[in-house]
Formats: sequence, structure tokens, C-alpha cells
Amino acid sequence: MTFDLNKHTARLLRDEPFFAALSRKIDKRASTAIPTAGVRVNPDSGYFEMLYNPEFFEGLTDDHKQGVLMHEFYHLVFEHVTGRLPEGGMSMIWNQATDLAINSHLMGKLPKGALIPGEGYFEGFPVGATADQYLELLKQKKQEQEENGEGQGGEGEGEGEEGNGSGSGSGSGNGHSDPGAWDDHSGWGETDNTTNEIAKERLKEAVKKAAEEASKGSGWGSVSSKCRQDIIDSVTTKVCWRKVLRYFIKTSQKANKRSTIKRVNKRYAYIHPGKKVQRQAKIAIAIDQSGSVDNTMLTKFFSELNNLAKLAEFTIIPFDHEVDENKIYVWKKGERRKTERVLTGGTCFDAPTDYVNRHNFDGVIILTDMYAPKPKNCKAQRMWMTDARCAAHPYFTTRERVIVID
Repeated sequence: MTFDLNKHTARLLRDEPFFAALSRKIDKRASTAIPTAGVRVNPDSGYFEMLYNPEFFEGLTDDHKQGVLMHEFYHLVFEHVTGRLPEGGMSMIWNQATDLAINSHLMGKLPKGALIPGEGYFEGFPVGATADQYLELLKQKKQEQEENGEGQGGEGEGEGEEGNGSGSGSGSGNGHSDPGAWDDHSGWGETDNTTNEIAKERLKEAVKKAAEEASKGSGWGSVSSKCRQDIIDSVTTKVCWRKVLRYFIKTSQKANKRSTIKRVNKRYAYIHPGKKVQRQAKIAIAIDQSGSVDNTMLTKFFSELNNLAKLAEFTIIPFDHEVDENKIYVWKKGERRKTERVLTGGTCFDAPTDYVNRHNFDGVIILTDMYAPKPKNCKAQRMWMTDARCAAHPYFTTRERVIVID
């Protein structure tokens, strides 16, 4: 074994900062047990690892080595190893489908034998489809071949056995016989659920940090904008923002207590009067009405406020670079209102914060596109709401809760 991939990875991924950052978290181990390369969960350590055949890598150009590395890391990013198995489990055509989906992003970067949509056996397959879409196309092709009585024998040894999840990678993607799998997929889905879940959480954190590095300035390299968004979505914690809003309102409620002889004191029955408790949250809804906030975001927010008004009343504070106090109104409990825009200027978050601080609110929810400098501290509990695009690229960072409107 003369080729050590670990000594070359940083150089090979110099122009691919996202994959370079992810690569630092993935163990790479030489093995002649596989013909090309493959990724799997190590059943002993619970970490993802990449196995590679040193003889195979030694014979590749640098561009092809880079392409193979990115191919394997894409398998990890898209959870092909542990999370995204189709109904019926692992099969050869699922292996092919995942390779075709990945290789759509790596056209021209892979060595001979890689499975390429539109070429050889996959003639007529579109570039850029998902693994699930390629799976359906492969099923249709297989059914047509069976109906026509065509054989399924592949070139070389790349075919493997249906359902075993592995292939030798020596089949050619240029012929019209089924080429089997290109890289090694053995071990996919074979570890126990606990080990898989541990590995997935570790990988999710690694992908998240790599995405943050790429977004903050190191760059995404050749990763397409759509693929970037898919990666960001995959590591974004999904929450039900409606439930979070309701929880925010309930936790912002303050209790007003008064003595009453009509209620029995639980601790000193018939000796001292009981307590009557009234709970009502004094909530401000500060709506950024600057020109950069679109009407779709406002409509979704007003729609949910109609539901939240069943729990409490709100004070609506429209603002842009200032608060127009003539436009402030109270949204009564149980009341329904239509979406309205009353301002269109710039944005300053200090304006609603000052108003909330002066009027002793229990909590404030700010609907905004996050495109303004970080505001001063707020005396009340503060939460931010925006859409996915703005949450991924905020003008400022905050430790306060930021909820994405889905």
C-alpha cells in the first residue's frame, strides 16, 4: 500500500472548502477488501469512515481523486448510508439511484466506470434528478427489459447480487448492459439502530459546522445553490413555530393574585381566605414593515395571529426605522383581523425595543427579515420570526430564539 490518502486530502480539496471542512471529521482507512472506495458507519466506534483501495486511488488523476472524495462525502451529506433507504430496504438499483443523483453534481470529475445519467445504460435519464426519481426510472427500465426478454448480465464484476448493497466498481458505465454499482455500498444500513443514530448526530454536527464555515466566507466551491440549500435544510432543526409561539405567550404570562373568601385556602382551610389567580400576558407584536419585508411573510404571520388571539390579546407595533405610535393598536382576545401594511421605510430594531422597554411588556415577538444591525437589550422576553432564507443569512447573530416561518 504505497498511496496514503490522508497525506493528499487537504491538497485535493483545496478548491472545495465545504468538503475540506467535512473531510476533517471523517476517518479514511486503506483497504484492499474493496475495489474502489466506500463510506460506512464503523460498528465499533460509531463514527462514519471512508474506506479506499490505495491501488485504485494511485492510478487516478488529481481531478478524479477529488471527484471520488466528493462522491463519497455526498453520500454522507444526503444520508444514503443510514437514513434514506427506500421501502424494501437496500438493493442494487437503490445503489445505482443514489450514485446517479450524486454524479449529477460531479459531471466530468469522475473516473471511467462511474454511473452518469444520460450515458450508456442510463441513456435518456435526465441530469439533476433525485435518488427517488432515478429509482423509479430504474424500476421502469428493469420492467421493460423483463417484458422484452432482455438479459441483465453486466460487464465486468460490477453487478453484485440484488439486495446485498455492494458492487465491485469494475463494471463500465459506457455500455448498455446493467453496470451494477460503481463504488462500494456494503455495510449500508447494517449497523444497529443505536449506533446509526449516534453516527447520524455526529455527522449532522460535522455537516453543520462545515456549512457554517462555507457560509461565513471560506466558500462552497462547486456546490450548486440548490444543493447548498438542501444541505442547510438538512442540518436546520425543524420546529413547529406555531407551538413555539403559543409556548412563548404562556411563559410570558404574569399572575395577578387577590384574596377572596369565595375560594377555600388549600393550606389553611376556613382559617384564611383563598387566592384567586388571573393570568394574562402583555405581549407586543412588533412588525417590521420596511420595504424589504414581503407581503407573503406578513400574510402568514397575520394568519397565525388570528389563532393566537384565542390565547391572549396583543399590542401591535408597526415599525420601520421608527415606531409610528399613531398606528399602534390592541388586538383583542378572540378578534380576527386582515393583513395590513402601514409603513415602507428602512429598518431599526432599537425603535420597537425602546417602546417595549418604556411600556413594561412581558414579551415581544418581532417579525422581520433580520436585515438591520443588532438592537439594544430588551427588558421583556424577546423572540424573532423570519423566513428560511433570512434565517440562514441574518445581518446579525443573537442568542435569542429565532423561529422560521415555514
